[in-house]
Amino acid sequence: MTLATRAIAEELMDADDLDAATYGAVVGDLAKVNVVTMARRLTLSFVRRALGERKTFKLLDVGFGDGDMLRTIARWAARRGIEAELVGVDLNPRSERAAMAHTPPGMAIRWITGDYADLAAQGWDMVISSLVAHHMTHDQLVAFLRFMEAESAMGWLVNDLHRHGFAHWGFPILARAFGWHRIVRLDGTLSIARSYRPDEWPPILAEAGVSDARVYRAFPFRLCVERLR
Repeated sequence: MTLATRAIAEELMDADDLDAATYGAVVGDLAKVNVVTMARRLTLSFVRRALGERKTFKLLDVGFGDGDMLRTIARWAARRGIEAELVGVDLNPRSERAAMAHTPPGMAIRWITGDYADLAAQGWDMVISSLVAHHMTHDQLVAFLRFMEAESAMGWLVNDLHRHGFAHWGFPILARAFGWHRIVRLDGTLSIARSYRPDEWPPILAEAGVSDARVYRAFPFRLCVERLR
């Protein structure tokens, strides 16, 4: 598979007929991928910088999957005495079931099955996503960027993969070493092939009308786009 241009094939985890138990196992292992690839620190760094000295914020996570990123933010905020209103929205109803199963009863996170567009004008301070942008078509991504730009008072973050040859070659080895689900192993290389490179983001941002966003690489093989206000 060449990485000169983005792949557009569908991933196995996006199949409509994937049963809930298998989907739950897949997104559970994707949460482990976030740990191993140190994705959580990038999102927490964004939240901390966007928040500044404030002690309260309202955040929307689009495409939450297993819900691990929101649980991480909830724990981070609780340790610092910060009041966080955390909401996750995902089109796949299997995500809500998986997130609820993995979330402690006392953790106040609201899970919603539906379209993020239906959550406009609800006073979001931040909008984030992780491992979501590469699942979108071009038009969907432009619409999502416009939504985040319009709806986030403090800023927004796209935390995604970097289309890189070494990552594409090495991920199957990493997945086998950790014993991750077969679908994660297969989808992982396709996800990398579907993701973006740094020089591909500026024209997309320009099309979305975003003029002041930062595109940056982060070890290992993460590519983030953030907008701080």
